[in-house]
Amino acid sequence: GKGRGRQVIAVARTADVVIMMLDATKGEVQRALLEKELESVGIRLNKSKPNIYFKPKKGGGISFNSTVTLTQCSEKLVQLILHEYKIFNAEVLFREDCSPDEFIDVIVGNRVYMPCLYVTLKDISPCSSASLNHNSNKQMFLVFCSCGMKLNLDYLLEKLWEYLALTCIYTKKRGQRPDFTDAIILRKGASVEHVCHRIHRSLASQFKYALVWGTSTKYSPQRVGLTHMMEHEDVIQIVKK
Repeated sequence: GKGRGRQVIAVARTADVVIMMLDATKGEVQRALLEKELESVGIRLNKSKPNIYFKPKKGGGISFNSTVTLTQCSEKLVQLILHEYKIFNAEVLFREDCSPDEFIDVIVGNRVYMPCLYVTLKDISPCSSASLNHNSNKQMFLVFCSCGMKLNLDYLLEKLWEYLALTCIYTKKRGQRPDFTDAIILRKGASVEHVCHRIHRSLASQFKYALVWGTSTKYSPQRVGLTHMMEHEDVIQIVKK
């Protein structure tokens, strides 16, 4: 509630990835404080959505089932939690061993699950770099950077690209070399049809076939249709009717 805290949190809830900038000398303190604040407003960092089926009903009481052995929750505990939220008729199915807090997140239904990249910034001296590397083995999603020494900045960009799950696609005109200066950026798992829509909305309706060079093909170039899945740094040439 201080400064622009509410605005920052509102932006964070709609973001694709969170980068948490930490000071190397007090990174753990800052990290714990920021994680606590984000947790309190329903932002779950580096966690997957609990695999629990939950559906309120108009009658019939509480139907409870699980496809796995539960070590953290029981049917009685689930009923108590539901009663606390004034829910007396519902269907609940646990598909994984979840905690009570995770079940509450499913009931509330407004939780946001997103990846977070922790970036520790400091001018790293040779004597302290060994200890930082030792600590980094224990902490996932952590990147050490030094702006002064220009250390690991390229690696940070690489990790950010990976967390955003982006794909870079290059285009090619007939009889010309591929244009590597201007790429089309798409989500991972994009098809040729997505590429067509990104270039022009009417291109898909005029599409005849495409020639693709890259790791998504068995041989280069390969003639493909609209449903062909593109991969990172593929080159595409689209032929219209």
